[in-house]
Order: sequence, then structure tokens, then C-alpha cells
Amino acid sequence: MANTPYPESYYAASANAVPPRPALQGEVETDVCVIGAGYTGLSSALFLLENGFRVVVLEAAKVGFGASGRNGGQIVNSYSRDIDVIERSVGPKQAQLLGEMAFEGGRIIRERVAKYNIQCDLKDGGVFAAITAKQMGHLESQKRLWERFGHTQLELMDQPRIREVVGCDQYVGGMLDMSGGHIHPLNLALGEAAAVESLGGTIYEQSPAVRIERGANPVVHTPQGKVRAKFIIVAGNAYLGNLVPELAAKSMPCGTQVITTEPLGDALANSLLPRDYCVEDCNYLLDYYRLTGDKRLIFGGGVVYGARDPANIEAIIRPKMLKAFPQLKDVKIDYAWTGNFLLTLSRLPQVGRLGDNIYYSQGCSGHGVTYTHLAGKVLAEALRGQAERFDAFADLPHYPFPGGQLLRTPFAALGAWYYGLRDKLGF
Repeated sequence: MANTPYPESYYAASANAVPPRPALQGEVETDVCVIGAGYTGLSSALFLLENGFRVVVLEAAKVGFGASGRNGGQIVNSYSRDIDVIERSVGPKQAQLLGEMAFEGGRIIRERVAKYNIQCDLKDGGVFAAITAKQMGHLESQKRLWERFGHTQLELMDQPRIREVVGCDQYVGGMLDMSGGHIHPLNLALGEAAAVESLGGTIYEQSPAVRIERGANPVVHTPQGKVRAKFIIVAGNAYLGNLVPELAAKSMPCGTQVITTEPLGDALANSLLPRDYCVEDCNYLLDYYRLTGDKRLIFGGGVVYGARDPANIEAIIRPKMLKAFPQLKDVKIDYAWTGNFLLTLSRLPQVGRLGDNIYYSQGCSGHGVTYTHLAGKVLAEALRGQAERFDAFADLPHYPFPGGQLLRTPFAALGAWYYGLRDKLGF
């Protein structure tokens, strides 16, 4: 049987040591079968186990193989479309409930890290950096919006103030969110997997779900085994493939690229980010960066629609890094990789149920680190019969991409080109 290792990345190279996990052989029975050992699946499994369910997790490769172990490592609140956009779409009542949940994912991460002693380089503080006066105005509105939903750990920063926390002269100001922050994302996933096992859950790696036998007692088939369950949670996101065809039409895998420098040393690293906050700019096609625990700079950005792997990632991202920090022109890049996230047309997550016993959450649209942890709690609540918060997500409207699967990539790329042009022109 094929053995799929982690792709080469800084995260894989610096991952905490974990024991090997077997592939599923034969037949097992459980209350809930979770498909996918990324954040959504692991968060779901943890909440279910804490509430007395028996849980089996199937992972096609290794824990955190997908976006959960390759992302920028930033804890960013809310959703890829903010609460005001949601409110215009669904009305104030549903938006109120979704707004109350918008800041919960980060709290769940911190609770997990503390409760299960997860070593993942957790640091507090995230900066939204404005390149134009218009972007600064948007941040001022965003602060008022988030405070309306009870989120108060925010500080608007003028140009002198942002220069105190980011050693970059291209920003006119920004907003600091002290409930944001950053982590080593793969080590977070590995720590959560260990927590799942500590509570009696079972994780099988190298065990892709190849078929779901639907019905009153669904069965998930793998190449060498099967899981009989009362419920199934589908948490494959951009790596689900066509396992559930009705979920593929309204979403599209996209790639984002990340590079990591050699260790910079304390003096240079501190000159870039004196407070060790993470940063993302306010462009539609945004750049994001932060320091690692061993004082490297992780810098990411760009989107490849359709999830192709670019031939030269460093050539795409290094110029962006040097635009922000020209002083790094002689610094070596030690790692470069790509990872896929799942985009929806609305850029809001898709949550729902197929029949009576197959639940899913997908389509974080590049905003998944916090949302996936919330999703696990919401899915677990629904399986316990508490569906109000689940229904608030499930009732969000979603539409297929124009042109179907054949044309969704060029249409999305055209839209991205338009918004990228707006960024460059300062609109």
C-alpha cells in the first residue's frame, strides 16, 4: 500500500516526534467515523470524545498532511467574509449568532493548548497592516464592527505606532488584535491528535476513505478495511477529492505558497518584528508573515486557482518578502512549499448534513485555523442534538461556480486578477 509522507516544509522538518500510526486493517465499529485528521476532524473528534462518543479518525496520509500542517500559522478571527457581509446576506438574527461565534475559534485553540500541554510555539498578537488610507478606513470600520459583537482586544495604530511593531515602511497604519496570534500549525495538529488518543479515540493513517456506503448504518471503506458507524463527519476539505460528489460542485481547491528563511539571529529577527506579532496586509491577494520559534521568517502569499503546484515557489514569494524587508536580500531561503485550501464562491464555510447521519464542514476559503476549531465544536453539538449553531452555518446560501468544474478555475483567476489590479492601483 502507498505510504504518503509529509511534503517537504519547515513544519515537517521541525515537527515534534510522534509514534507511527497504523493503517486500518479489517473492520471496526464506532459511534462516529471522522474522515480527515486536519483541524476540522481533530477538533470534532476531541469534542465528541469529551462528551462520551466513541470515535475513529481516518486519514489518507498523515495527521495534519493538508492545510492544517502547511498554513501560515496565524490565528485570525472572524471569517473570510466578515460579519457585516453576512448580515446583508442573511439578516440580523442569523448574523448575530454567527457574529457571536466569530471569535470563538482562537479561544478553543488556547484552551486545547493549555489543557493538553501542546507544544506549538503559541504567541499572542496579530497585526492587520494597511497599505493605503482606504484600507485604514476599512480597519476603523472593522474595529467598530467587531466591538459590536463583544470583541474588544483591539488597538488602531497610526504610522508611528505600527513602526514600533513591524519594521517595514510601506504601511500607513494598522490594527492590532491581541486575541490573534500564531502557532506552529503542524505541531498543533500533532498535539491535538495525541489528545484524541489520550481520550480513547483511534486514528488510522495511510487510510484514505475510498467509498461511503450510505444508509441507516453507514460504512466508510478504505483500501484494506471499513468502519461501521452511527454517524460520519466529512472533514477532508481541499483534499477530499470526489468522495462526496455533491460537495465538489460548490467549492474549488486553491494553492497558497510559503517560504521560510534560514535562522536570522535575534538582532535581525527583532528588527523585523520587535514584539513577535504575526502580520497580514489588507490587500485582496494578501501577504502574511511571522517569526518562528527559532527566529526564521515565514512569508506567504499568492493564490494558485485549481491547486496546481508552481514550478518555482521562491521566485513567486521572495520578491514580495523583499518588498517588505529589503534588508533580507542576502538571506537564504531554506524551505518553500505550497498547500491547498478550499474556496467557496461566497468565501463562507459550507456546513450541512447529507441524509440523517453524514455531517460535513468545508470551504474555509483561506481563513481556516480558527474556524476549523469552532467547526469541530459546532458539529459535535449537532450530533448531540443541539443544532442551533450548526443550523446558523448550514442555512448560509451557497452557489456553484459559474461554468461548472471545467470553467471555475479561469473565472476565479479572472476575478483575482481584477482585485489584484485594484490593490495595485490603490482602489
